[in-house]
Amino acid sequence: MAEKTYAGVTVNVDDDGYMTDSSQWTKEIAAEMAKEDGLELTDKHYDVLGFIREKVLGGATLTIRAIGKSGHTDIKSFYKLFPGAPLKKATKFAGVAKPSSCV
Repeated sequence: MAEKTYAGVTVNVDDDGYMTDSSQWTKEIAAEMAKEDGLELTDKHYDVLGFIREKVLGGATLTIRAIGKSGHTDIKSFYKLFPGAPLKKATKFAGVAKPSSCV
């Protein structure tokens, strides 16, 4: 397990850069993680990240389809918010484990 510093806080991350302790997550940490990927987070991003955290930490399995049906964003907008690999990026910025459906 490695450590990385975001927003002045040292957090534990796995080999892919996902936080291993979701209780360390803050919006400031998410913002710095996103900046590394060239994204500037907006209120809409944080709304989706909050939904992801709520579902994953509640034990739900997360899919792009579930996010699209959440009422927080549709699938097309989700891809625009987190271009490239939306589920991988969104879960990483949300401070939760990488979904098993992502390789």
